[in-house]
Amino acid sequence: MQIINCNAVNCSHNKERVCYSNRINIVGINSNKDGDTSCSSFLDSQTYGTLTNNVFQSGEPCDCLVCNVNSCKYNENQLCSLDSINISGNGANLYSETNCESFSKR
Repeated sequence: MQIINCNAVNCSHNKERVCYSNRINIVGINSNKDGDTSCSSFLDSQTYGTLTNNVFQSGEPCDCLVCNVNSCKYNENQLCSLDSINISGNGANLYSETNCESFSKR
């Protein structure tokens, strides 16, 4: 199971800086740096509330990390090959204000 360490503490899926979404999507098709990427699964907790008790996961952290960043060396058939990634976005209100800090250009 992959661990998504998340600094977007106001995301609905964030529980103690770990993502509890059943699936997250990293976007930024031809990114050159981590600032060009985003977590499109981000949902502002002020709008959506807390979503950390996903019934499909039995309260476990995210287990599916989809990567749509073709320029990332960890993208293997649209899935991330890392065991753990870091997402930044403390104070984010929109998904575009988040970044995958684990991005590394091919």
